Amino acid sequence: MTAKLSLKAVSKSFGHNHVLRGIDLDVQTGQMACLIGASGSGKSTLLRCINLLEPIDDGAIVLDGQDIAEPGLDPQPVRQRIGIVFQSYNLFPHMTAVDNVMLAPARVYGRSRAALKAPVTALFERFGLAGHMQHYPDQLSGGQQQRVAIIRALAMEPEIMLFDEITSALDPELVGEVLDVLRQLHRDGMTMILATHEMGFARELADTVCFLDAGRIVEEGPPSALFSAPRQERTRAFLSRVLT
Repeated sequence: MTAKLSLKAVSKSFGHNHVLRGIDLDVQTGQMACLIGASGSGKSTLLRCINLLEPIDDGAIVLDGQDIAEPGLDPQPVRQRIGIVFQSYNLFPHMTAVDNVMLAPARVYGRSRAALKAPVTALFERFGLAGHMQHYPDQLSGGQQQRVAIIRALAMEPEIMLFDEITSALDPELVGEVLDVLRQLHRDGMTMILATHEMGFARELADTVCFLDAGRIVEEGPPSALFSAPRQERTRAFLSRVLT
């Protein structure tokens, strides 16, 4: 089966700091891949490279058979196909939740507010925020703001979603409502790559888990195998710290 997204020997450095060292990863349509590892292991940089927010130094990022990391390629059409949500919500404070969501599809696709009203309202309803569409960000909890940020990305109708530690800035009691959104997206068949510290969630829902250390994927496999019987000593040492 041809992968929806395939990373081939992806490398990235910032000066003398080698952040990614030959990353290979295949993600099939509808799969959820979870990236785990200590802070500084390269997870966030990898997601930014996939979204073309950072140029890679070497390797290839292949989306539906096309290398999207080729120098000179216009990144904008790619970013419309690959959405990304960050740890910080990045909502415009002077705009309501619905206006935050409508902004990008209106500007990029030239859609009118009238044309966007039905699909955007459906997204708010789908994720339990129909009653908060006219609220400003400071009127929403952190979990609600993060859900609006996810809705904003989904309004662009992406084929792949990237999530960069989207629960790490939330109070513990708000984490569950954001993870529920990811569960629903997974049920609906969205292709996703997550950088996460939520080991229980990765164990429960991921199709594949990748442990990154010092810019390399040290070990990759189904969560049942990677969490229960990791093959590599570095994986075992990491999991012994985070699972106790």
